Amino acid sequence: MKMTLSAVVLSLALALPALAQEKEVAGVKFPATLSVDGKELKLNGAGLRKKVFFKVYAVGFYLENTTQDGAQAISSDQTKVVRMSMLRDLEKEKITEAISEGVEKNNKAQMPALKDRLETFNKAIPDLKKGDELTLTYVPGKGTRVQSKGGQEISVEGKDFADALFGVWLGSNPVDDGLKKGMLGKND
Repeated sequence: MKMTLSAVVLSLALALPALAQEKEVAGVKFPATLSVDGKELKLNGAGLRKKVFFKVYAVGFYLENTTQDGAQAISSDQTKVVRMSMLRDLEKEKITEAISEGVEKNNKAQMPALKDRLETFNKAIPDLKKGDELTLTYVPGKGTRVQSKGGQEISVEGKDFADALFGVWLGSNPVDDGLKKGMLGKND
């Protein structure tokens, strides 16, 4: 019994540092933690968005309290970040079209309430070049901040908007099933 308990404790001790490690996806490194408004977020998972056989972007997903449950990651009212690193040039229209389709697929009934904010969000997205980053940060009570190298930095109000946006990757109809698994830390 002592040996079994010791083996379990040792296994857990060895596994814990792995949870706090940075991850690399398609040559993009995602640090183990990020700081947002004085809160430390942990890397929940990272993944690769592929379209046909093209690598499109790598994503790191950060939460205050990590989870492998997509619905919980979306609905929890905590600070969260999606950090996308482009692996190829992407035109604004392709990015905004894909995000808009993802929002609509996962939120048909809520679209009338989301439409104007989605348009505001889409206006802030620039053309992105290989190596550029697009960062989407939700902070409770403040909204969703959109940041990129060449785009306008804006904030879009509403937890319902943040839920719809994060649902593009983590919802019941994600843009890429493999990417969703990676972002939820299920590919480790």
